[in-house]
This record gives sequence, C-alpha cells and structure tokens, in this order.
Amino acid sequence: MEVYFDNAATTAVYPEVKNLMIKLLEEDYGNPSSLHMKGVEAERYIKQATTQIAKELKCQEKELAFTSGGTESNNLAIIGAAMAKRRAGKHIITTNIEHASVSATMEFLSKEGYEISTVGVNQDGTVNLDELKDTLREDTILVSVMYVNNEIGTIQPIEEISKIIKDYNPSILFHVDAVQAFGKIVFSPKRLGVDLLSISGHKIHGPKGSGVLYIKDKTLIRPIIYGGGQQKAMRSGTENVPAIAGMGLAAELMYKDHDNKMAHIKKLKDTFVEKVTALENVYDNSGEAPHIASISFVGIRSEVMLHALEDKGIYVSAGSACSSNKPHVSNVLKAINLDSTKLESTLRFSFCETNTMEEVDYTVQVIEEILPVYRRYIRK
Repeated sequence: MEVYFDNAATTAVYPEVKNLMIKLLEEDYGNPSSLHMKGVEAERYIKQATTQIAKELKCQEKELAFTSGGTESNNLAIIGAAMAKRRAGKHIITTNIEHASVSATMEFLSKEGYEISTVGVNQDGTVNLDELKDTLREDTILVSVMYVNNEIGTIQPIEEISKIIKDYNPSILFHVDAVQAFGKIVFSPKRLGVDLLSISGHKIHGPKGSGVLYIKDKTLIRPIIYGGGQQKAMRSGTENVPAIAGMGLAAELMYKDHDNKMAHIKKLKDTFVEKVTALENVYDNSGEAPHIASISFVGIRSEVMLHALEDKGIYVSAGSACSSNKPHVSNVLKAINLDSTKLESTLRFSFCETNTMEEVDYTVQVIEEILPVYRRYIRK
C-alpha cells in the first residue's frame, strides 16, 4: 500500500484541474496581453480564476495579484510594504515560527537597514500577545504573522492580533501568510482585519507555481518585479494562465462541500493521533489545524523514522518540506520549548480529503511494528 501523508508539503492536483490545464496548454495557449482572440480567451481564464478566488475570500477582485506561489507572495507583501512605508519608519515585527520565505525575507531587509523584532510564542505555538503589544513602536510599519503553522498546525488568533496592531496604530500594515490556512479554514481578510494575505495553489490540489497575494484596496505597497506592467503593474510578467486557471478551479473545488471535507480530514488526524500516542514514548505536539499532526517518536531520529516509513510506502515530512532536506533542528519546535529528545525525533503527518481510515490504520500498524526494532539502535 502507498500512503501519502505529506499534504502540507504539496497535494496531488484535482483531476478537473489537470484537465483544465491541459486544455489551456494545448488549445487556449494565447498570451493574455495579446489583442487577438487567442489573447482574449486567455484573459477570460484569468478573470474567471480571479472571480473564483475572490468569492472564497469574500474580497474585491481588484484586490488580488497572482504570483508564482506562497514564497513570492510573502516576498512581495513584505518587501513591497517595507519599501513603500520606509519614510514612516523601518521597524518590522514578525514571530519566531514563520516559514523560511518570511524569515529569510526579514533577514534580507535587516541587511538593508530595517530593524526586525521577533516576537516569541507560547508553548502551544500561539503568539505571545503581551510581548507583541510591548514590541509595537511609533516607527513600526509592518507586522507579519502566519495563520496556520506549517509544522505543528497551530492556528493564530489573527483577528485579535489585528485589533492589537490597529488599536495601537491603524497605519501599521498587517501581513498574514495563509498558505496552510486557505482551503482548510473559512475566512475573509476583511473580517480578520488583514491588509496583505498570501496563498499558494499547490497546497489546495492546484498546480505548483501558482499563488495569490491579497492586497487590501488602497494599501501602500510597491512591486518587486518590473516589466510590461501586467496586473496593474503590481506583478509584471506574462501571466501563467494554466496555473492561474488551475488554482482558481482548485479553490472553488476545495471549498465545495467544505464542512464535510474538513470533518473527514479532522477525523483522520484525531484517530491517527489517538492511536499512535497510545504507543510507548510517542507524543503529540499538534495544534488545532485539521490537517497537520506533529508526532515525536522518542528514541528514534526523525530522518531514520522517515525513511523507515518510506520503505513501507508511507510518505511524511521531518518538519517543513522547504527545509526538511537540510540537517538542522526545527526553529518551530525549539520555539515551543520541546525537549531535546523530542526535537530530534519529530515527524509531520498531514492529511487531505482523499486519504482514508484504512491508510491511517495501516500507518499505525507499521509504526507499531518498526518502533521496537529501531529503538534498539538508540544512541548511548
């Protein structure tokens, strides 16, 4: 049996998305900037995707800019806002559990003369709100906080965080990395009080290389890619029409019958966590997100356990997929003060709507079989 429990890293595209993209690649392949009918047809697909995503976010269509994915969306939001607001100040706030596409961007801005403050989190992975309040300053121009953590699944109180920021100074921009939230949680940026919000297509059964940045109307932000002035000059470059159309359809399909889908995914996660933590020295570090389970197998290094599961046809991650191929201890797990025995033995299992309870039972059975075997090789 093959079991794919790495859906927080990427998802298989919906068959309908694949078929639509093939049609665009083979038939409706025009450049959306061209004035002839092939171009008009391509532009129509972009407008349709814009409508589909705006509907799910309950926002205006003009507030969306398509990108190449979550990483570019985060870069555009953070660098674009920092450049646009630098006369007002150069102080930016983030947290110590952000995705690399945020933390690395902050490092870049730090070298460019911006001051970056990093707020800590509580043991459950939620932002320390008192520390956030104390960190806000007159020259603060931007705060960036992820909605759902990609490693442990903590859901941040975004609405509450927004109120703290805006009560202090309404002109401070609030950016949210919602890559792991979109498709799993029903929300609207307007209700959350968010100015900038990043989304990725390949986390919702859409194609890789597709993303969106929500930019609240009249938000001060500068582009970081210049050229032909596409997308109202916010993101120049010929649009990736197959990817954009595929992402729009994926968003629509993801939110169709959403409650039942999420109930199914949550049941898979809860059942897995309950059964696997019944085994000796196995611990749960998971947050409330329905699709992410963070599990520590004390006594076995995460890489060893990952490959042992892979040998049985089970695919999981050791932390974030963007950094799981690098030998380092997770910053997220350190931030929530996980003890050393758990730090080096944690895996992420992430579920989607096509996973089954049979796959959960098979995975638990395999873990139960291999745990005592591999624990014989505990380092002394």
